[in-house]
Amino acid sequence: MADGVEPPPFDNDEEDVKEDDDLFSDAKEKPSSPETEKSPDPPHNGVDHMPDDDIDELFKGGSSEIKLDSDEENEVQDNGDKAPVSSKPEKALASQAKESTPQILVSQATTAKTKVAAPSLKSVDPSDSTDEKEAYEMEIKITESSKMGEGMSAYIVYKIITKTSNPAYRRPTNAVLRRFSDFLGLHAKLVEKHVPLGIIVPPAPEKSVLGMTKVKMSKEESGSSDFVERRRAALERFLVRTAAHPTLASDPDFIEFLEKDGDLPKSTSTSALSGAGVMRLFHKVGESLEKITLKVDESDEWFEEKQQQVEALDIQLRKLHNNIETLSIHRKELSQSTAIFAKSAAMLGNVEEHTALSRALSQLAETEEKIELLHKEQSEADFFLMAELMKDYVALMGAVKDVFHERIKTYKVWKDAESTLAKKRDTKVKLEMQNKLDKITQAQAEITEWEQKVEKGQEDFETISKNIKKEMSRFEKLRVNDFKDNVIKYLEILMDNQEKLIKYWETFLPEAKAIA
Repeated sequence: MADGVEPPPFDNDEEDVKEDDDLFSDAKEKPSSPETEKSPDPPHNGVDHMPDDDIDELFKGGSSEIKLDSDEENEVQDNGDKAPVSSKPEKALASQAKESTPQILVSQATTAKTKVAAPSLKSVDPSDSTDEKEAYEMEIKITESSKMGEGMSAYIVYKIITKTSNPAYRRPTNAVLRRFSDFLGLHAKLVEKHVPLGIIVPPAPEKSVLGMTKVKMSKEESGSSDFVERRRAALERFLVRTAAHPTLASDPDFIEFLEKDGDLPKSTSTSALSGAGVMRLFHKVGESLEKITLKVDESDEWFEEKQQQVEALDIQLRKLHNNIETLSIHRKELSQSTAIFAKSAAMLGNVEEHTALSRALSQLAETEEKIELLHKEQSEADFFLMAELMKDYVALMGAVKDVFHERIKTYKVWKDAESTLAKKRDTKVKLEMQNKLDKITQAQAEITEWEQKVEKGQEDFETISKNIKKEMSRFEKLRVNDFKDNVIKYLEILMDNQEKLIKYWETFLPEAKAIA
């Protein structure tokens, strides 16, 4: 040391302790506590000579985890605080790590490195990844749609072309034909498997009996109506969002959907008029009522804030979606009115005897025809870039609410198991007091069974809570990028159309001034 005092014979032990501290700190992927990094060398280097309060403070700051809102976990934490401090810091850290809840990751789902070349969607920045994983490129396009059959038995098939470097797929390029019910069947399978784990599954487009009936009764073979085109774009966005999620992109059902040749097994439960469809409708009504009645006092501030944020976003997105749809309709009507005005100006120019005025009216009609196309193009941008984006995110807010509700259901299952376990234990106590030895063994077996159910319920609740936090972090990043890209594209189209509009009127102005 600087003062020349001989160091005590604990230097080597201290170095070993620091190395072990670093080892456990790395294993938990958390930085050392501020007390450990900033504390100066004590007069006695051995940890055994530190006061008990300092040791408690040292290991108290060594781990900063968000605790779940469970009663038993608080009891475990209280017991952990009262546990005696071992003379070896590594043993204390190991004990604390064993008592604390392990952090469960969403199988690398929070940091998608998948690059999806599709409408306005980007994967999360790979620089945010905590696990090194090879980035797989994936591009999904629905290139065309065609009508199959005639009359009410007709349906639309969509050609899906997939290009990927993911080795989970048999071929780098796949082209398949899928009907709308196949998309709904895929979504149902993904929801059944992944929503109970807290994973946000992008929603599929809703069925439209009225729109599909018009297509079925139409004699157009190409299936190029506005309804089919809008559905095609919505289905493509659904596939792109699903492929942008690493967990969902590697799902066997999703892979089969994109690369299996021929038709998929018919999904009977997707028909709106089938018995399964009616049962599904009743099930949705029951879930809606359950969401209203099943309320839990949330003690986790993070979940309480997120639920409030989701509710507020949902309300504002619905309002904005309605307003943009209204704007798109008005702009489309403006386009139609402009076309009528252009025809009237052209007819007036034909009957006008004054040469300069007739020529000016003809030029005005041509200018208005160009402006009509601008209004129509802007109306489509209003709809496809903004209105559809808002509609997608209204549906995505519903998917987010579903995983939050699934967490509440998991919590209820856990607490119901705890209540049943308490009753089983009370029953055993009564049997022991009544000295009914023949039933005590069976009662103990039931207690053991329900203890396992309680443990599994707690584990499921902790897992879905941590997964939801990971999913929401990823969802927020994608949402911001999605809105940014679409708003920029929308503004670029708007500015380009305004520049064209100015040029059209500047070209017409000399003709108007030439009238004499």
